[in-house]
Amino acid sequence: MDNMERDAQERLVAQDAAPMLTAGVDVGSAVVKVVLVETDGAGGERLIAGQAERIRRRDAIPVARGVFESLLREAGAGAADVTYVATTGEGENVPFRTGHFYGMTTHARGGLFLEPQARAIIDMGALHTRAVAMDERGKVLGYRMTSQCASGSGQFLENIARYLGVSLEEVGTLSLQADAPESCSSICAVLAETDVINMVSRGISLPNILKGIHSSMAGRAIKLVMSLGITGPVLITGGLAADQGLVAAMRESAVGQKMTVEVRSNPQSILSGALGAALWGAFRARKLRLRERMAS
Repeated sequence: MDNMERDAQERLVAQDAAPMLTAGVDVGSAVVKVVLVETDGAGGERLIAGQAERIRRRDAIPVARGVFESLLREAGAGAADVTYVATTGEGENVPFRTGHFYGMTTHARGGLFLEPQARAIIDMGALHTRAVAMDERGKVLGYRMTSQCASGSGQFLENIARYLGVSLEEVGTLSLQADAPESCSSICAVLAETDVINMVSRGISLPNILKGIHSSMAGRAIKLVMSLGITGPVLITGGLAADQGLVAAMRESAVGQKMTVEVRSNPQSILSGALGAALWGAFRARKLRLRERMAS
């Protein structure tokens, strides 16, 4: 299918203005995110309900089902009212799914929903960080990812917080209180953890340790964006988007590297993957409906 045919099909899909309820289920390594979204095919998109639930060593599939059913009750809807259940992340095995979408695609589309001016997202999850460039329709144009080293991930930050005896919820606030942050390795998680141990033995304060960790993580993430040649607003997605200390460090890193980008976050950033899945699910459902009408 060439671009003209694709654009024509998308216009036909958009003409289907009947309201549609779809669900997005993003199964991560640490958190399950589920949303319900209503679309009308003519550009109207509304988040009905959304929830993120930490897995905490449980089986992710029952967690996903429980959150999904909870959101249905909250919305006053039943499973039969949901036209399409789209999964992403590690959700291929969710038994009540209709279809599955790749994570970069869903985070890009969800990021665009939350920040329509953004043309890139930085997905900061439990196991990796990736920068994704997209167009005004949420189509992925390019991406960069951190290496296999975990020093730019949420799991790494959680390990550091556990060692320091603070909760993840406290990390951002403490980091913002730093007055003389200590630098640490930005190359290797093992080296960074060794740096932290040395800082503790030297009596470096928690805020200054955490700000150093944040600055290291931010520098790696901003370099990914730089390699994509992005300008303008960039939205942080994933669980670490709620860490205001990390967000501040990323803004500082962008300024320090003289980048013409504006790093943004959103209270719903953690739901980006699930949002994108639900929105792409709605688009796919309308395409299927169009094919059925054309075939009959």
